[in-house]
Amino acid sequence: MQDITMDADVIVVGAGPTGLMLAGELRLGGAEVIVLDKLAEPTGQSRGLGFTARAMEVFDQRGILPRFGQGESLAVSDVGHFGGVQFDFTALQGAHFGARGIPQSQTEAVLAGWAADLGADIRRGHEVLALDDGFRHGEHAEITVATPDGVRRMRARYLVGCDGGKSTVRKLAGIGFPGTEATRAMFLADITGVDLAPRYLGETLPNGMVMAAPLKEGVHRIIVCPHGAAARSAEDTVTFEEVAKAWEHITGEDISGGGAEWVSFFSDATRQADQYRRGRVLLAGDAAHIHLPAGGQGLSTGVQDAANLGFKLAAVATGRAGEALLDTYHAERHPVGRRLLMNTRAQGLVFLGGQKAEPLRSILTELTGHDVVRRHLAGIVSHLDIRYDLGEGDGAGEGQGEGVHPLLGRRLARTALNGPDGATDTFRLLHAGHGVLLDLADDARLRQAAAPWSGRVDTVTASPADRDTVFSGAEAVLVRPDGHVAWTGSGTTDGLQAALTRWFGTPAEH
Repeated sequence: MQDITMDADVIVVGAGPTGLMLAGELRLGGAEVIVLDKLAEPTGQSRGLGFTARAMEVFDQRGILPRFGQGESLAVSDVGHFGGVQFDFTALQGAHFGARGIPQSQTEAVLAGWAADLGADIRRGHEVLALDDGFRHGEHAEITVATPDGVRRMRARYLVGCDGGKSTVRKLAGIGFPGTEATRAMFLADITGVDLAPRYLGETLPNGMVMAAPLKEGVHRIIVCPHGAAARSAEDTVTFEEVAKAWEHITGEDISGGGAEWVSFFSDATRQADQYRRGRVLLAGDAAHIHLPAGGQGLSTGVQDAANLGFKLAAVATGRAGEALLDTYHAERHPVGRRLLMNTRAQGLVFLGGQKAEPLRSILTELTGHDVVRRHLAGIVSHLDIRYDLGEGDGAGEGQGEGVHPLLGRRLARTALNGPDGATDTFRLLHAGHGVLLDLADDARLRQAAAPWSGRVDTVTASPADRDTVFSGAEAVLVRPDGHVAWTGSGTTDGLQAALTRWFGTPAEH
């Protein structure tokens, strides 16, 4: 077959947090990547103001969490909420309400710098106009792009739409986006010239719900959710005067003498792509799922989409693994997106339901008095409860004696280790974006079995620094680059090579 020149292994459309995170992941996996964004420059606006506990862990796994700041700039709270009902997240070990006060513009700047450092080619002022039909069954995806120098065609082995809820890529690929229409409009604005008292977790009043938080000297972020506000179309605009009027209607406070750096609106529209992959086209982030904003979950889910997809797509695009690996992306992340939509809709009913929802809020408040409920809700909102179904017939949990190890499919929390080179931890071992095989029993058979995957999987002989750890019952653990456990063993290497082949491709000696 004639070789077709490619512009890159992967073209990512959209330079938001999801697209930039994916670009970095692809570069760590050895894929050539171009990121296209139709805006000539970032807007500097920040619809999001933080991320969940699990998203913080993902950044920490890559060693980039310090780029977001130190100390108070990354302060987290043990107290969070579900639909405005506050409770202590620490009933679930390691859980918290995530990082707050981190503008999305800062998140994008951090991820853009990281991806560029790794060699990603980020091109702004490039708008995708068309997608050739060959992406469905061909060996590449070809797009038409408007660039600052004119219209041109570009090819890649794969195309990923990370271009938001109104995704051009999703529409051009003909991927369905079923769900529910918006039923109400809500406003957000960064206002100036007004001194406001903080309302961090929101305050439900007879005429609606409001939030307020200081962003920087002289600037406050407000969110205004008036009861009965009709839904708006995507083409509509909103003015500061409308926002100020809605704020006064709910709170009685007059902020009309101030101004705004920017104003916008959002809705409770809830939709999810019916396919995360169609041929050579994939979707991630808001292009795959939209929902009512609640606790920074949208941005954070997009980051986790990218971490899940990145190492898989890099392996396939560079020829190390077959396309079956890409099918696990939809299989794993679509249920996560579906659960995200469920929890944000539930929170909307509690938070924005007005007086009709008061009995529901009262019952939920009572329920959060129980540890088991707090653990469950904290797991949902922090995303620490995610467990991928890896299948039971793949040898993933061999040698356990009593079924599958509890770690299998779950994320591996930061765990201190003592290794041959001194103290380390499980997050530090993931900085390179490789898989990690933890040899906790100094087993030469294990190291020999994994040797053909060296360069893709780092085998580390180590022991837990603390006796009481999550490794209980496991003498070896295979961790994927996204931090989720793919295989565990105790006294046997059965199933290890099958797991290595499934997640990291054909061994190098072949």
